[in-house]
Amino acid sequence: MYQTVPAQRPVPGRGPSLSWQRQRPGHNAKENKMARIYDTIIVGGGPAGLAAALYASRSKMDTLLIEKSKYGGLIMTTDDVENYPGAPKDSTGPSIVARMKEQAETFGTHFIKDDITGIADLGPLLKTASGVKDTYQAKSLIIASGATPRPGGFKNELEFRGRGVSYCATCDAFFFEDLHVAVLGGGDAAVKEAIYLTKFAETVTLIHRRDQLRAGKALQEEAFANPKIKFIWDTVVEEAAGADLLDHLVIKNRKTGEISNLEVDGCFVFIGYTPITSYINGAISLDDKGYIQANADMTTNVPGIFAAGDVCRKSLKQVITAAADGAIAATSAEEYISLNKQPEREA
Repeated sequence: MYQTVPAQRPVPGRGPSLSWQRQRPGHNAKENKMARIYDTIIVGGGPAGLAAALYASRSKMDTLLIEKSKYGGLIMTTDDVENYPGAPKDSTGPSIVARMKEQAETFGTHFIKDDITGIADLGPLLKTASGVKDTYQAKSLIIASGATPRPGGFKNELEFRGRGVSYCATCDAFFFEDLHVAVLGGGDAAVKEAIYLTKFAETVTLIHRRDQLRAGKALQEEAFANPKIKFIWDTVVEEAAGADLLDHLVIKNRKTGEISNLEVDGCFVFIGYTPITSYINGAISLDDKGYIQANADMTTNVPGIFAAGDVCRKSLKQVITAAADGAIAATSAEEYISLNKQPEREA
């Protein structure tokens, strides 16, 4: 089984008990000092976690989802979502997340805001994610804490996020058709996304802080051969600027110190992602970049612990791939519990 974070306002519920808070409109929580053992605990409230919650709850699993900040993850910064199958016209990141959360709540998922600080083994089926003042328990654990794009570190970057500054070409390239965009970075991801952007933008200017790319040779050759891609070497972005939407970048040559303006309609930052896995503290295997090493069925090297979404190494970070991971993880967790049934016990 598994445990997780601080209890806030415990309420009674199905099955073995543990402190939790059910965030359903109009629901009045009552105190309950007994420990609750959930069928599954999901760490992370992005599309992967919410999809896992829906599939787990629909399978009659007693499910708790723990999110430390805002439900939805990276999709919450997207104003228009046009590549999620079946999404209504004019869908936004927040509107899709709201529907996902409502679906999971409808089938009985319990939600709580808390911050996981660790996972520890308390027995054959018991894992623990420790919080500020308490722990939560479950028979299986789904880690869907996601990853965060590394910021470019220039002035006004956050202010123009979603208004010209983007971290996902697959998500936002369509909005820059026949416009001028910049790409910040020099690795495989940056070059690959720059090539992809040429299908939409009129010009793509790749800005790199060094005098040569770090991407693979084949990608470099493809980029150099593309007439739409221009290169600015030894340069960093100092500032994003514009009235309401981005209209230019202030850039600085690292060798000469010269500062100039580059007129662009968009700036795509591709200098990598940081998986949110620091709290795992060696409980399961991570790769050299800190991503969880999950199999196709979302299993990890520890029985009963599953992973889903951008916290796993993957080539495509999208809502649809995260949601698919979540569905698979929940299904695998249900199968695991069925194969490892044990008598219920208190924490």
